[in-house]
Amino acid sequence: MPECIECAAYTKFKNGLCSDCYNKQNGNPWVSGVIKGRIAETIVEQLFISLGFQVFKYGMENSIPGIADLLKGVRGDVSKNIRQMPDFVVFKDKKAHFIEVKFRKSGRLALKDIEKYDDYPFENALFILITPKHIKCISYSELKAGKEITENCRNWLGNRKEFETCKDMIIDYCKYAVKFFENVE
Repeated sequence: MPECIECAAYTKFKNGLCSDCYNKQNGNPWVSGVIKGRIAETIVEQLFISLGFQVFKYGMENSIPGIADLLKGVRGDVSKNIRQMPDFVVFKDKKAHFIEVKFRKSGRLALKDIEKYDDYPFENALFILITPKHIKCISYSELKAGKEITENCRNWLGNRKEFETCKDMIIDYCKYAVKFFENVE
């Protein structure tokens, strides 16, 4: 049975670290991911507010506070759908949109990233990707059709017909994203 090279506790990896020792040395990657995600969500939320949208927090952590801990280890359609709830509903000019915010240092987002747990139930959602350089957007239907966001694609949020947004303001918010994420691992 493999032992941690630091504390001799059980680990899955021969000549590796247990999760406690790994987290002590590297920080907890889950917590780091949550923090990056919340910063990205805040940037997008404030951007849409600045663009004159009403923004409603919708994701599971907002609609059903405390459920995230209860769902750990729970399987089934209901728990899956709750976990997949989009982050926001934005509303302007009698039009509403589901918004799911993602941060990816790689600048990539594909269908497999969204459907890793099965079909995504919010077919009319829009995915806004924050990267260390850009704010991009793609619809779920575009992902289903085989399109994806890559580092070099031109899926700029400012080009989305759904929002008819102010490109200069989006550029300003891209600068916030660069400021917060340029040195993120």
